[in-house]
Amino acid sequence: MTMLRTAALAALLLSFAGCAAPAPYVYRHIPGRTAELHGEVATAPANAPPPIHAAIAAANEIAGSPYRRGGGHNSAARADAYDCSGAASFVLCAAGILNEPMPSSTFRRFGEPGAGEWISVVARRDHVFLVIAGLRFDTGWTGAPHGPRWTTKTRPTNGSVTRHPHGL
Repeated sequence: MTMLRTAALAALLLSFAGCAAPAPYVYRHIPGRTAELHGEVATAPANAPPPIHAAIAAANEIAGSPYRRGGGHNSAARADAYDCSGAASFVLCAAGILNEPMPSSTFRRFGEPGAGEWISVVARRDHVFLVIAGLRFDTGWTGAPHGPRWTTKTRPTNGSVTRHPHGL
């Protein structure tokens, strides 16, 4: 009987452990709430707040740029290449959400916990990406060369936390 209880307890603990894993990013189009993607350029929903329009415009400006480790961290000004946190920082600075670039690990404590209504920051120790009006802006897992790009492709989020700017 003790072995049976131990096995049942182990199975129960394993089922709870599976619940703790973060859900992957999965694109879902919601008319009027999701940005439209046209090639490498996104268009914000008309009813999106001004910071979302600014974030999408900034992301469009650097979409297709090459990847470079440490790229985009010198200032909030445009760089010639970006890493993941440099690209996220550029977009959030342009939207008035950040004052200066941050490394990936710092984004784990950014803003408020959970997904935002308009913008989410998905961060782990060594990577960060943004979801802006439902579209993912990322430097990897896009089906294209590394560097900042818009995509609707699903991406795993193992080891990540999801945060959002206050009010967005």
